[in-house]
Amino acid sequence: MDPERTLQLRIEPPALTEETLLIRRPEPPGGRADRRRAAPSPSGLLRKGALPASLIARLTPYARRLRPHYPRPGRAGWRRWIPSGRQWLGIASTVIGLSGLLLGIVYAATDIPKDLNTYATQQDNVFFWSDGTPMARTGWVQRQAMPLKGIPEDVRWAVLAAENESFYSDAGVSFTGITRALWRTVGRGDTQGGSTITQQYVKNVYLNQDQTLGRKFTEALIALKLDNRMSKDAILEGYLNTSWFGRGTYGIQRAAQAYYGKDVGELNVSEAAFLSSLLKGAGLYDPTLSAANHKRAVERWNWVLNRMVKIGKLSPSERATYRTFPEPLKRNPLYDTGEQSDYLVELASQYAKDAGHLSDREFDLGGYQIYTTFDRKREAALDSVVAKARQQVQRAHPDAAAAAHYGVASVATDGRILAVYGGPDHRKQGFNESNATTVPSGSAFLPFVYAAGLEHGAVKRRDAPREQVTPQSLYDGDDDVPVSTPEGPYWNRSGKKVSAHNDGGRSWGRITLREALARSVNTPFMQLGMDAGLDKVKQTAQAAGLLSSSMGPQVPALSLGSSTPSAIRMASGYTTFAAAGRHTEPYSVRRITRNGSAVRLDVPEARRAVGARVAGEVTQALTDSFRLAHPGAAPASAAVSGKAGTTADDCAAWYVGTARTVSTAVVVYRMDLAKSLEPLPLKGLAGSATGGVPYDIWAGAMSPLR
Repeated sequence: MDPERTLQLRIEPPALTEETLLIRRPEPPGGRADRRRAAPSPSGLLRKGALPASLIARLTPYARRLRPHYPRPGRAGWRRWIPSGRQWLGIASTVIGLSGLLLGIVYAATDIPKDLNTYATQQDNVFFWSDGTPMARTGWVQRQAMPLKGIPEDVRWAVLAAENESFYSDAGVSFTGITRALWRTVGRGDTQGGSTITQQYVKNVYLNQDQTLGRKFTEALIALKLDNRMSKDAILEGYLNTSWFGRGTYGIQRAAQAYYGKDVGELNVSEAAFLSSLLKGAGLYDPTLSAANHKRAVERWNWVLNRMVKIGKLSPSERATYRTFPEPLKRNPLYDTGEQSDYLVELASQYAKDAGHLSDREFDLGGYQIYTTFDRKREAALDSVVAKARQQVQRAHPDAAAAAHYGVASVATDGRILAVYGGPDHRKQGFNESNATTVPSGSAFLPFVYAAGLEHGAVKRRDAPREQVTPQSLYDGDDDVPVSTPEGPYWNRSGKKVSAHNDGGRSWGRITLREALARSVNTPFMQLGMDAGLDKVKQTAQAAGLLSSSMGPQVPALSLGSSTPSAIRMASGYTTFAAAGRHTEPYSVRRITRNGSAVRLDVPEARRAVGARVAGEVTQALTDSFRLAHPGAAPASAAVSGKAGTTADDCAAWYVGTARTVSTAVVVYRMDLAKSLEPLPLKGLAGSATGGVPYDIWAGAMSPLR
């Protein structure tokens, strides 16, 4: 554009010459020049050749071009304020240079830590009885190091194909992975990104598992240095021995034992491909945890094998032989000892993780001291009495005894679980019978209906106010009495009137609620449940300790025990009455430490479930029940109460009772786990309703009754 049209005046400076360079601005008298020693003159520098005039003459035009002129001449509008291409190049070069310099300084200042972190150290979790003596050690958590030469090459390449196929050729870091992590953090809010095996090894043994860019940056710098100082084989060996594979295992040797019951040297390529899938997240790829996990595991397993073919580490013909997914063992054989303590460890471990806010990974790292609530003497007595009962049933009913199950739990009024019987052998039966919600509670549920009526009263006529219910309230105790609502009879979906039945079809006539509970008369309580409101019955039972997930449908049968609580929850529910109506959630761990430091633990607090008067009335009726059924079993001064529980279809027999401040619940049932989870008829295996096996186990576990 014509400069005259833009009204701009440009004065070209004179060219730099030797003469102009020699001109110096005079210093004022007394200025800086008077206070310092005389410096060499420019003419002296030129004479010595320090700054040749010819060089200055050549550089001057370039310096003039780089020097910004704003607004830029020869440009109009906003373009006058935009740097030129040369200026942008200069800026970029400066930024790159300074960044490289900064990275170099940081790299030089970063060193490989001397101490390994807890992810690379081996520790046990130790469980203690309530008296402080050791109960068990979870030795299955221990890492078993395996030298690289002991790990088959096929197994190694299965891992490399899944995680880092360029491991032997890369520099130890994945710049694309770091870039991807940065992009995801900025764009989508997470910090996941691809890492090389070297980076993962650094994270395992030197850093923490925090998903932050700062940790990622440090990881990359250490990985670069580690790759220069250690051989690739040494890094791979360390990685395979420190990685987490789930099921409480660290290292591929323990993983092989936990998932396939064999040493790593015995694994085939197919099994190794599955184990390598676990490195992406054992909680997502252990196929025994859920159907979704199984689907993901199969897809990942196929992908790893195909990847091995692609990188030339598995021939297509070999790949063709692996078409069936190698199903792992359903349970970790390293965990099971078969002893009763395994059930206790399982119960306490789950509670410790939940109440201590510990992830599976954190807990599996070990180093925790778990102080449980389990009473060693009570547990020994319980194990002994159940073993004796099993032997007696085996002799008397050999055919029925094969499918017999016994769930027992003792819980204190302050919520402490003191003892449980989980099963005969943890290796053969992994589920804990004391914590299983498999069979209905039957007439052992009646105290909760009684408490709901006493607490909330009854509505017997439509639009009528609630009437107070007392232990002396009279109800019809006859057998086959139709159930009514304030609007009239209750009809089921088949168009029939619903009625209740008593044990043996016996009719009792008009009977007080207290006596009905003491003698386990069913019909008054089905009607009481309707009068109080089935919602109130459910509310009372849950407030007392039963889980909502175990509650039966809200129909009249709810009052007769269609709910399926566990032995632990039934014992906990009865403690609510013994604790004057205050309920404390059952718990199995009272304290956790790690390397001497306390771990924050959520300990449940007591809360009001029913009124103290109501709890006292229920306890008196349960005391009558115990005395009527077992006269002379305890001194007259003993604070003992209890009740048997039967079901209409004879699929379960209960006895739940309290002595002093401890309640124990016993359930006996039959179930052929190899065929179905449906309960089977007891066929006399549990004995009579008031005596029999459940009461014998209860009395032995609570002995002496005083």
